Amino acid sequence: MIILGIETSCDETAAAIVRDDRSILSNLVNSQLDEHRPYGGVVPEIAARSHLDHIDGLVDRALRDANMEFDDLDGVAATGGPGLIGGVLVGMMTAKAIALVHTLPLMAVNHLEGHALTARLTDAVEFPYLLLLVSGGHCQLLSVTGPGAYVRYGTTLDDAVGEAFDKTAKLLGLPYPGGPAVEQAARSGNPNRFDFPRPMRGRPGCDFSFSGLKTAVARTFRAATQDENVVADAAASFQTAAGEALVDRTRNAIERFRAENPNGDTLVVAGGVAANAHLRTVLGNLATDEEFRFVAPPPALCTDNAAMIAWAGIERLRLGLTDTLDFAPRPRWPLNELRVAS
Repeated sequence: MIILGIETSCDETAAAIVRDDRSILSNLVNSQLDEHRPYGGVVPEIAARSHLDHIDGLVDRALRDANMEFDDLDGVAATGGPGLIGGVLVGMMTAKAIALVHTLPLMAVNHLEGHALTARLTDAVEFPYLLLLVSGGHCQLLSVTGPGAYVRYGTTLDDAVGEAFDKTAKLLGLPYPGGPAVEQAARSGNPNRFDFPRPMRGRPGCDFSFSGLKTAVARTFRAATQDENVVADAAASFQTAAGEALVDRTRNAIERFRAENPNGDTLVVAGGVAANAHLRTVLGNLATDEEFRFVAPPPALCTDNAAMIAWAGIERLRLGLTDTLDFAPRPRWPLNELRVAS
């Protein structure tokens, strides 16, 4: 089974060809960072126009890189949401046209499910597993028992952790994109200089909160001595606090997951923030302490990409979960609203 994947939910246009033996035959991403950097964030109209300019060429290149033609495909998968609706429309309309012209099954993939199932592409993880999904717009702990089968243990009550990274970068005067900039600055910083709060630590449950941490960074940084190390120290102190908050909430989730899934022993971290090396380390240490297997996909497959969309398409096609050409793209699309095989 060979699937073309298309991803256009935010500011990266991507196309990939993936085979059901977990081979990634091509995986192309066109970044829009330079187009959005002057604005300090993603401008939806600019993103949609850029997707429109690049999607056809990327699909063509993906096929050529895989040495294939449309007739070699068994289906086409595209992000159907959640995301910026203009971009999602571009990707879905492209996929619908390909499916119609070449008589291929269409899979409208939930972007979050793409992240959620990536570990099965990269590491052949078996169901069930515990998932920490961390990105710019999402921060959730979920039990994963199959495609479309998710139980949410906790979510953020305010900011997602990726959003907190981006806002902290802006407060510290670091460049866009903020998450990688904070991680880079933190490498030379003292993580113990500033005693930032660890939101929700010690409380029952698995929910997150990061707005208080972001506010503490702003207040403390403005009052701090502005020496040559202050930015790096603030970045390192923030990153450490965020990591400890994630570990605390995930530890509670492991306890619940273990009780509900006696045969499950894997912690997966996925999403754009999962590319952060410090967070991967502290979460890996937690998994070791709890005698869980720890899986984090390669950083390039944590950030938005089309290989994960193609793989999610494979998982859904196997179960007969295809979509009709009248599928309506969804800017909001919770995982608990996905269709599951009967």
